[in-house]
Amino acid sequence: MILHIVFGQASAANLKAAFELDPNLDGEMMCFDDDLSVGPLFILDTPDGRRARKEWWTTMQAAGPAAAGTQVALDVEQEPAAETVATVVEDVDPVRALKARLREEEELTIWIWAGQNAADVCGYYWLISQLDRFSGRIHLIYLNNLPFLNEKNAVFYPTHLHQILPKEFLKAKKLAREVSLAEFELDGDEWRRLMNENAGVRLLEGGKKIRGEAAGFYDKDLLQPLTQEFQKANKVIGQVTGKFKYPVMDQYLNWRLKEMVREGKIEARGELKTMKDYEVKLPGGNAPEGEVAE
Repeated sequence: MILHIVFGQASAANLKAAFELDPNLDGEMMCFDDDLSVGPLFILDTPDGRRARKEWWTTMQAAGPAAAGTQVALDVEQEPAAETVATVVEDVDPVRALKARLREEEELTIWIWAGQNAADVCGYYWLISQLDRFSGRIHLIYLNNLPFLNEKNAVFYPTHLHQILPKEFLKAKKLAREVSLAEFELDGDEWRRLMNENAGVRLLEGGKKIRGEAAGFYDKDLLQPLTQEFQKANKVIGQVTGKFKYPVMDQYLNWRLKEMVREGKIEARGELKTMKDYEVKLPGGNAPEGEVAE
């Protein structure tokens, strides 16, 4: 029995479709939705750390609706929207049930799928650091700088699983390999480094190398299209995301815009809610009195 694990709902659809093309690939699907490439990770292996991250996500939710494939917690199942903005007081360990299954079902094997992006690699580090006692049953399929065919039968190099056609997963499965004892140790150490570093943003530099940056890493990009004339925040974010090699959640960029407003780096008018609710500009110029958001 194979249990396929992916990071983010967007990665699941095409892989599920591939199950119908190859019975040997068929199995259960488990999806962890939290994007660990952004936000606090400090002591995330403890109840206090998990609560701190949930509280950070609560702040992010207040910045507007979550982007597709994101959620407040590290839980496997989606939570109702009304609960995502509430203060979370209970501790939920999303891997506990998985480890219980591995103990009870000795024939169960895990296939972890990861694309060449920071969210998947950080998710892999987080998960692998907790599964070392099940060595021999954990496999990795890391699609690192590998060519695939797109809808036009042209070669391309996907960074995310959702970019891969279902039929192309049939050859990707040949890359599945057992995670070695050395990897459990080294990658577990890497996860502990990421937790202790506790950067605001994590970027993939190549291979599985992650570099941490401050939470305001993208602020310079958000400032670039601004002028002393008001523009809709969603327009600014749209201009910025189109230039990134790897996608960044609109919700995260919306949060950073509002943080810069609070810090006085930019001015805004309208309600600081979703990115469609307000406008931003560089300081200076003539803004109608009473319309600057605080």
